[in-house]
Amino acid sequence: MCSKFSLSAKPCAGAHIGKFLHSKSLVTRARAGVITVPKRSSRQAFPQLSKQGIPHTDLQVHEIVERQSQANVLGKQDTCRKSEFHPMFLEEAYGRCRNICAEYAKTFYLGTLLMTEERQKAIWAIYGGKERLQDIFDGFPYDMLDAALTDTISKFSLDIKPFRDMIEGMRMDTRKFRYDNFQELYMYCYYVAGTVGLMSVPVMGIAAESSVSALSIYNAALYLGIGNQLTNILRDVGEDALRGRVYLPQDELAQFGLCDKDVFARKVTDGWRELMKEQITRARFYFNLAEEGASQLEKASRWPVWSSLLIYRKILDAIEDNDYDNFTKRAFVGRTKKLLTLPLAYSKAQPMSSLIFR
Repeated sequence: MCSKFSLSAKPCAGAHIGKFLHSKSLVTRARAGVITVPKRSSRQAFPQLSKQGIPHTDLQVHEIVERQSQANVLGKQDTCRKSEFHPMFLEEAYGRCRNICAEYAKTFYLGTLLMTEERQKAIWAIYGGKERLQDIFDGFPYDMLDAALTDTISKFSLDIKPFRDMIEGMRMDTRKFRYDNFQELYMYCYYVAGTVGLMSVPVMGIAAESSVSALSIYNAALYLGIGNQLTNILRDVGEDALRGRVYLPQDELAQFGLCDKDVFARKVTDGWRELMKEQITRARFYFNLAEEGASQLEKASRWPVWSSLLIYRKILDAIEDNDYDNFTKRAFVGRTKKLLTLPLAYSKAQPMSSLIFR
């Protein structure tokens, strides 16, 4: 346990490899200041963690919704927006995007298999384009992935801002290895995952019979990205520690009498279990918010989105089943459990009119 620790980042002997970028020679900036952790009594009541993120007005989500909605109308009127690529070339381009998605996002990929062909290809292109940005930073560009994403943009009303924000998230992973509080972490989660939710809404489509605002549905998609990324962080604590990275907010570690030293020690303690319980509660909170929008999508999109959401939530269950040891045990959802989740997801995707936002 740590009664006192510095927020200065201490590079570890291993390579600093981010969750999206693999940079081998980067050193984080030192952070000044010392936090003193209150001494715990033998029966201390552990605190509940804040669930308050960054106001979406600050993220300009409303502006993105407006631009993508306007682009959708204009796109239907503009017959010249179609990309000009040979069908066989495009087929191979989308195939490469599919392979990337299948290799690096197995749960996400399973959800795409339940989509219509056009939506499948669009989501693969968005994911493939996202991974291509990482490859560009690593010096390995793939022009064919450009073609798939260009074709997708010509078919769906995608705004450029979420893509720019996503690139900013990748840049953050080259220079930032600690997060002082949840607000900082929320911004990171928005950049690297919430943006994908915003990109996906035009592809998934909003049901014509939906009685809620487009902004509410976009917010729900953003929350799904936040929930997914918080889950990734909890699942990968041990791997990230080996790379000298701690994504858990520093002030929250301190609230539970913990610090970087405890993370690098990779030992599960009572304090660690209590911290993980609160972290998991918060991730589920964002999944709950995302559920409110999943059933407002077009009928063909609801089942795949619900499937991905429910399966991803089960990673949190797996962390609990491992007694909160996310240092040495990787939480995952086996194929059988994934398949058994599909009927439940299908049933949740059916009722539409009865689901309204609280």
